[in-house]
Amino acid sequence: MSQQDPCTTSPRPRRAAVVGLGARARMFTEALTGSFAERVELVGLCDLNTHRMAVHNAWIAADHPGRAPVPAYGADEFEEMLRRERVDLVVVCTVDRTHDHYIVRALEAGCDVVTEKPMTTDAERAHRILHARRRTGREVRVSFNYRYNPVHSAVRELLASGEIGEVGSVHFEWLLDLRHGADYFRRWHRDKANSGGLLVHKSTHHFDLVNWWLDTRPDTVFAQGGLFFYGDEAGPRRGLARDYTRAHGSPAAESDPFALRLRDSPVLTSLYLDAEREDGYHRDQNVFGPGVTIEDDMAVLVRYASGATLTYHLTAYAPWEGYRIAFNGSEGRVELLVEESTWTRPHVPVTGASPVLHGAEAGAEPGRTQLLVRRFWEPPREVKVETDAGGHGGGDVRMLADLFGERVPDALGRAADAVDGARSLVTGLAANRSLETGMPVAARDLLHV
Repeated sequence: MSQQDPCTTSPRPRRAAVVGLGARARMFTEALTGSFAERVELVGLCDLNTHRMAVHNAWIAADHPGRAPVPAYGADEFEEMLRRERVDLVVVCTVDRTHDHYIVRALEAGCDVVTEKPMTTDAERAHRILHARRRTGREVRVSFNYRYNPVHSAVRELLASGEIGEVGSVHFEWLLDLRHGADYFRRWHRDKANSGGLLVHKSTHHFDLVNWWLDTRPDTVFAQGGLFFYGDEAGPRRGLARDYTRAHGSPAAESDPFALRLRDSPVLTSLYLDAEREDGYHRDQNVFGPGVTIEDDMAVLVRYASGATLTYHLTAYAPWEGYRIAFNGSEGRVELLVEESTWTRPHVPVTGASPVLHGAEAGAEPGRTQLLVRRFWEPPREVKVETDAGGHGGGDVRMLADLFGERVPDALGRAADAVDGARSLVTGLAANRSLETGMPVAARDLLHV
């Protein structure tokens, strides 16, 4: 498809397609058939698995009775979908390692792209995306919803206003609890070839926040860490492992607090268990079984172009979920505590729309958020921030409005493009390289962005 194709000239509303119909895609299919349908019309679904596309169409039909099903295409029919449905915008929600495959093909077809994070999983794929974007002149947006969380926006405002002067260092600890953290070790993310590991798949959010908060880019990265808690060596050694490959249908999984019970969740049942007959994908693998090639405990030290440093730690087996961040400046310090849950309750059924129970959604174990400014020679001052309903403190809703609603000026610069995606990615890629070599890694040696 050339850039003169109707893909680039179709009238309003813009015509959108979603490729990759796993759980995360639901946020986009709901937005494009609901709040933003007058501006962006969902005209195509594309996936390897026809059952998952049918599930999304069933959800859409339940929300919008009488609406015709969205045309569904197999993965090998992607270009045909773009042509036949005259697509303007492609939303990419596939397995991370395939993001570049669809992003580049969409750009070359004359379409703009919104992609789930991480933008991709290695430097070569990132270069492909950046080159295609420059070559085609089309737009790539990365869905960094954490930028839109009101408390994160408040941090950006405090730092940009010079409240604590020039920032010299950042301390950043992120904790994933025994529900959320374990979930990365049950599914395709457990294979680093698919996800790039948590330093790419998960930490790309966190590294992007630091880039955005400090308005800088990473320069040098050093990392240490490994697989400490999950996997087939640590689990049996500590007596945590149960003898099963996947939880569904296994008596050994019944007493395992780490087992995912697909039948407890209508979403998980319809989207994954009932879809297995087509692709054989098991969403409920044993977190202490073989095949885990990602790390679960990682420490990273970053020096930025601005001269600031970051000390970062990600733990994927914590008893509570949340994060602590502190910024040390020439005139004081900003501290943020986000306690999404205070402890982890085992065997909580997942009955809502999301198939992953994050700490903030646990309900029975609520936490708190506290943002403090500690200027030199002054008592600490708490900054109160109102959060909204919806995922990530209302960040999802705000991001969707920015992606699909009317474009309005944003002094905070929350919209993230392909360069932002690459700059967040390069920290994780350099950290992965450092884990392999035991040496510091210059970010520019991987991606010069």
